[in-house]
Amino acid sequence: MLTYEPDATLAHRLDPRSKLLAQLGFAVAVFARGSALALGALTGLALVVLAAARLSPVRVLRAYWFVVVLLAVTPLFAAVRFGPPWLAPLAAVDSVVAGYRIVLVLFVSGAYVRTTPVRATRAAIQRHLPGRPGQLLGVGVGLVFRFFPLVLADLRSSQAAIAARAGDRRSALDRTRRLALVGLMRALDRADRLALALRARCFAYNPTLPPLAFSRLDYPVLVVGVALAVSPLL
Repeated sequence: MLTYEPDATLAHRLDPRSKLLAQLGFAVAVFARGSALALGALTGLALVVLAAARLSPVRVLRAYWFVVVLLAVTPLFAAVRFGPPWLAPLAAVDSVVAGYRIVLVLFVSGAYVRTTPVRATRAAIQRHLPGRPGQLLGVGVGLVFRFFPLVLADLRSSQAAIAARAGDRRSALDRTRRLALVGLMRALDRADRLALALRARCFAYNPTLPPLAFSRLDYPVLVVGVALAVSPLL
């Protein structure tokens, strides 16, 4: 699972708001542009973003392997027909292209997660979405970024513990049931401890968040984000 890692890369020095706008514009351009030339150009841009964050595409694919597996299986279902000719390979082309677009978005999102602190993301959200909705969304984003990797780590440790106790000799259904039960119990236990920790620290919906300011590096990124967002209209 990708998490924030302190570094001195170009992407780390950008304001989270410019990176969020660039992500939005990239997603709009990816799903609105269908030509092979446009997808090729967006692929090059995604690789440039990964290079700016010093992040390998392989690492992103490994981090989101469950999404990649679903995207790989979807074309098979799209090609199956419940009647003659039973299999239509050309019908899977659209599914493959759609999956490739999602992978490109994952590349850019992974670069954002690695280069942006959770508190900075929360500050960007609450600054531009005022009131309680912005506070709730900022808190939710922060908790998801911090809580979800812990749940995944618990599942991995539970899976290793089951395998160490000769659990691999059991049926797949039994292993899945045990893993789901242990994972749910650990997630509930972590949620209880999180609630206690928030109360002990006098949790506030509107804490003092880090200041945000655009630098000279952010303005070209803002221009690219806006250009990508309006490119389908051109």
